[in-house]
Amino acid sequence: MKNRTFLAASAAVLLAATGLTACQDSRSSNASSGSGPAKVTIMVGGIDKVIYLPAMLGQRLGAFEAEGLDVNLLTEPAGAQAENSLISGDVQGVVGFYDHTIDLQTKGKCIQSVVQFANIPGEAEVVATSKADKITSPADFKGKKLGFTSPGSSTDFLTQYLATANGVSTSDYTPVKAGAGQTFIAAIDNGGIDAGMTTDPTIAQLVNSGKAKVLLDMRTEAGTRQALGGLYPASSLYMDCGWVSKNKETVQKLANAFVKTLRYIAEHSAAEIAAQMPPDYANGGKALYEQSVNDTKGMFNATGKIDPDGARNVLEVLSKFSPSVKGKKDSVDLTKTYTTEFVDKVT
Repeated sequence: MKNRTFLAASAAVLLAATGLTACQDSRSSNASSGSGPAKVTIMVGGIDKVIYLPAMLGQRLGAFEAEGLDVNLLTEPAGAQAENSLISGDVQGVVGFYDHTIDLQTKGKCIQSVVQFANIPGEAEVVATSKADKITSPADFKGKKLGFTSPGSSTDFLTQYLATANGVSTSDYTPVKAGAGQTFIAAIDNGGIDAGMTTDPTIAQLVNSGKAKVLLDMRTEAGTRQALGGLYPASSLYMDCGWVSKNKETVQKLANAFVKTLRYIAEHSAAEIAAQMPPDYANGGKALYEQSVNDTKGMFNATGKIDPDGARNVLEVLSKFSPSVKGKKDSVDLTKTYTTEFVDKVT
């Protein structure tokens, strides 16, 4: 697998250990049935993105260790690549967008969100400052170069929806794989893109430097409803349905750790949260990173539960343009794309 980086961090355990054991995965040895910690590998679709902050924050807080888990966090720059890692069996879970579970069901795969971090995307459509007077809404996307993480990513999905919902065909604009972080910023700098979909801390870096302005802000519930017609469940831990059914004890431990981490986010300031993260995440400066966490932290829910109406809206959005979902909306069983079985048991 290309460009995978093993990321593990040790920290003082802030939560009491449970001493529970885990079930054995039928395909790999990552879920241990022995007396040691249950081993789980999770791929994150961009581990330094604030929208996926609960993964590394949980690691840094010792939340996984407290549950008797040995969690390896890997990173891929885009959700589509992370998804492929799960399908191939290289990892047991993905921290990525919920919409992949619907897309994959239409391809014969059963993948489900077991912990829903957020019911809004936490992303924004930004426009280069030099083009801001010409791009004032998605209706102006025609003839423009629009950036997103990679083809098949959630940023690609949402870009297509925003265009088509505003009368612009996907063939009327130029899609550009711009990545995230410095590659996205470089694309704005060199004119490679006129506008694009990205997340914090990239948003904060672009806005504070004066290089770009926010066109549509989906880091808030109001902004999400305005742009997408409703809530849009996004960041989540999703896993293969078969693996979940065979490893329920391990999945419960993961749910415990992630929900406790979500509660930590709700109960602490952006500065306190930022202080727990690896120092190199603040490569734009400590104050800027704290700002990016503050601008995004409101997206997270403290329960880990998905909003059912939001799930239906995700299906509605995908059915408008996605080649995989278009024409198949009525055949999608949303109840198989998520479960609250585990988060309901977190105390």
